[in-house]
Amino acid sequence: MTRIWNSLVGKLWATILLLVSFVLFIFTVAMLEFLDDFHIKQAESSLKQAATTISNIVAHTDIDQITDDLLQDLLIEDTNAFIALGDQTVISSYQSGKNQEEIRKELLESKEFQNIFKSNKPIIRQMILPSQTEEDKMESYFVLGYPLSIENEVQGGLFIYQNPSALHETTKQTTKIVFLSAMIAFVLTTFFAFFLSSKITQPLRKMREYAFDIAKGNFDEHLPTNQSDEIGQLAVAFNQMGRQLKHHLEVINQEKEQLSSILTSMTDAVITFNRDKTILLSNPPAERLLQRWFILNGMNKELFLPDEFYAMLDHVLTFEDKLEEDLEIDGSYYRITISPLKSSSQAIRGAIAVIRDMTEQIKLDKLRSDFIANVSHELRTPIAMLQGYSEAILDGIVDSEEERNEMIRIIYDESQRMGRLVADLLDLARMESGHTTLVKESVPINPVFERITQKFSQVAKENHVHLNFHTEMSDDAVISIDEDRIEQVLTNLIDNAIRHTPAEGSVTVSLEHELSYLKVQVSDTGEGISKEDLPFVFERFYKADKARTRNKKVGTGLGLAIAKNIVEAHNGNIRVESELGKGTTFTFYLPLNG
Repeated sequence: MTRIWNSLVGKLWATILLLVSFVLFIFTVAMLEFLDDFHIKQAESSLKQAATTISNIVAHTDIDQITDDLLQDLLIEDTNAFIALGDQTVISSYQSGKNQEEIRKELLESKEFQNIFKSNKPIIRQMILPSQTEEDKMESYFVLGYPLSIENEVQGGLFIYQNPSALHETTKQTTKIVFLSAMIAFVLTTFFAFFLSSKITQPLRKMREYAFDIAKGNFDEHLPTNQSDEIGQLAVAFNQMGRQLKHHLEVINQEKEQLSSILTSMTDAVITFNRDKTILLSNPPAERLLQRWFILNGMNKELFLPDEFYAMLDHVLTFEDKLEEDLEIDGSYYRITISPLKSSSQAIRGAIAVIRDMTEQIKLDKLRSDFIANVSHELRTPIAMLQGYSEAILDGIVDSEEERNEMIRIIYDESQRMGRLVADLLDLARMESGHTTLVKESVPINPVFERITQKFSQVAKENHVHLNFHTEMSDDAVISIDEDRIEQVLTNLIDNAIRHTPAEGSVTVSLEHELSYLKVQVSDTGEGISKEDLPFVFERFYKADKARTRNKKVGTGLGLAIAKNIVEAHNGNIRVESELGKGTTFTFYLPLNG
């Protein structure tokens, strides 16, 4: 029931019913009043008509000629009458029911009706008289007092009164008819109002369901537009609105997907902050950066961003100004740009931060500058020696042929060293740029690696170093490698190990099978490398303490960098372990499955 009254159908239905009920109530009251007056006038008219008839009879005859039977014949139904002389003597009467004497007495003693014996004017009144049906009960009567004259002389008076039951019965019947008509009109109005309300609200309910479908994202439904009234026009507007919303949402989704793709493909970290510094949006690089900062700052969920970043964010949110700074945070370098985000009312609603990790770029810049400095340093010494000895020969400073040959030999050695340096630089540049092509072939493991090791047996004897080869691989084991490139790696490692191992020391080359890789180790019992130098041994031109060398041959500083690139080109990896005073072990892994 509550649902009906809260609906538009119930409200429209109730409104129409209240309006019709009010109109019917006013109509019924007015009709009852009209019928009451009509019945009163009808009663007065009938009483006057009967009185006029009797008066005409008296005028042409004698008053004494009016008998009780004649009165009965002249009176209409439910009407009583009596004729009295001026001395209140009743000479003729027709009365029915009870309290006849009391009624006559009340009328004859009435001061108002005494005037009919004195004038020719009739008197009609509504009076309260004893009931004709019950004792000790009073009822309302219509009473007519009519003077009876003979030759313009009043001889007596005619008193006619009508029983009110007839009037009441007529009024009652009429009231029933009026109420029945009102009830029929109410029922018909109710049906009509409900029917009209349903016809009006049915398309409105469809529009409501359509609006809910639109709210759920279903834009495929359409409202029927077969009406040409305002509801039909509203349905057309709804359909057009649905099409426009679908179009706009598709555009928004496309822009959202495009923005999401752009943010996802960006290498820079992008973070959007709310006014209260909570994170609203972040792309994958930003999520990785936030995870790293979260771990570094002790997993504090509230303040896990660096203090420098919070300071920049506070500045932007307070002064509404764009800010760009380069910061070093936990050993990494970042270029941070924070811009304010404004709403349509130009109020600050947050900020967007773009964070670029400059660590690799700074390292590359430093490596480039170091590379230039190292190349300059490595070339300066042989060039200076070439220039110095050449000038000495040209200037004739050398006296003996032996000294001249010694200077020429030094010039030759330094030119060879410069050639090796340039060749190594070109080789390293080709490998790092990916322009080197490996020529892989399946070769037997033990013979190849033993052959490469035994190349250095004579050098080891000259340096009084014990060179050992040990293998745990089977004789039929093979591996797919570029033999020349791997020989270059192993040559560099063994040569370094012999040069940095003192007399009576040992260098061991060992092979073993570890998981799906061939594990190659080159160990020596030399002076070792300090922990500070270990992270840099594979960098270009890096040389540990030159005091560890025995001045037999100075390298270019590129050998280990080249070795690392060759191993990685074979999908392997290389590492080093060392301890000062005990020796160094270089280990590299090559996949056995190619």
